[in-house]
Amino acid sequence: MSESQVEEPLSQETFRELWNQLEVPSANVGLENDPTMWSQLEELGIGTMEELNMAGSNPLVYPAFAEHPLPCPSCSQAGQPSDTANTTACTVLSTNEYAGPHEFQLQFQQSSTAKSVTCTYSPDLNKLFCQLAKTCPIQVRVASAPPPGSLLRATAVYKKPEHVAEVVKRCPHHERSSENDGHAPPSHLIRVEANTRARYTEDEDTKRQSVVVPYESPQVGSDSTTILYNFMCNSSCMGGMNRRPILSILTLETPDGQLLGRRCFEVRVCACPGRDRKTEEENFRRQQEGLVAKSGSSTTKRSIQEVSQATGSPTPRKKKVLPDEEVFTLQIHGRKRYELLKKLNEALEIRDLIPPEVIDAYKQQQHKHQVKTAQRKEGTELKKGKKLLVKAEKDSD
Repeated sequence: MSESQVEEPLSQETFRELWNQLEVPSANVGLENDPTMWSQLEELGIGTMEELNMAGSNPLVYPAFAEHPLPCPSCSQAGQPSDTANTTACTVLSTNEYAGPHEFQLQFQQSSTAKSVTCTYSPDLNKLFCQLAKTCPIQVRVASAPPPGSLLRATAVYKKPEHVAEVVKRCPHHERSSENDGHAPPSHLIRVEANTRARYTEDEDTKRQSVVVPYESPQVGSDSTTILYNFMCNSSCMGGMNRRPILSILTLETPDGQLLGRRCFEVRVCACPGRDRKTEEENFRRQQEGLVAKSGSSTTKRSIQEVSQATGSPTPRKKKVLPDEEVFTLQIHGRKRYELLKKLNEALEIRDLIPPEVIDAYKQQQHKHQVKTAQRKEGTELKKGKKLLVKAEKDSD
């Protein structure tokens, strides 16, 4: 291939049209002997079918093909070759979990909820909490090896339906910050760390941004491959995510855009990932407990109504709760105050168990004891007074 042919390739549309015609099995019959087709391919510097395959899979051979090498992975069906109609990107990407034929799975490193942690994953919430521009290791595991040249694509989308059509980008402040490097575009939220083969793409139609890395087989003695991702903007940044929850979609794809697997997880970029994870997990557990209690009460009410309707008897009315039988919950600040009120409550509970006659007898006995104590005190004071008077009289004489 001459240098002039590489510097001035044909347009992207022309190459895609030729590629799709050669890719369809029915169109390949007798195509190798078609002089018109091969005369057009000579302008690309391609003379054999082998060189054509190299041009389709290697963007360095045909630079124009590197701008948009893959169709939308959500449109192409798993295990089916993508046709011309499916190369149009989807406005709304699918977030459904799909293991695919190779059992595509994601794993996250176990981490605590300490304040010093920079990245932590919550299995209960399926949510990753991380700090801005900090390393987030994600392990990729497959049951069987995917085809050679397979790719891993990471794309960010908004979680809520009212924002799902918008493109997730960095805020203007971080886009102009000094953290940007020459390899990754400044507006891309997701980056790959320590991988020079990472490619950052942006769809012409939807403007969605993604980062693509080649799939690497696990090293000897390991069953997974680790990819280091960075999230380059806080979830609370104005002009960017603006506190809107996002999902990160990781897809395993063939070189020609066939979807082999899809996994999704929520991401929150914050200053204290451990604290936020702990808070959200506690809120989630409380919510689940409330739902369980609510579903249990509704089931009991439903069963009572069904039995009453079957027997023909009217539904029993709710019993009125007496004021002394109501139960209240009190929030107390401080351990000492809590222990004091706890003892007081226990004393009142014990008092409720004692019969009134015993309480009256105890009060009478306590009253008699107080009277005797007062009489002894008065007698003592009188005796002391007499002695003082006698002593005073002797002194006066």
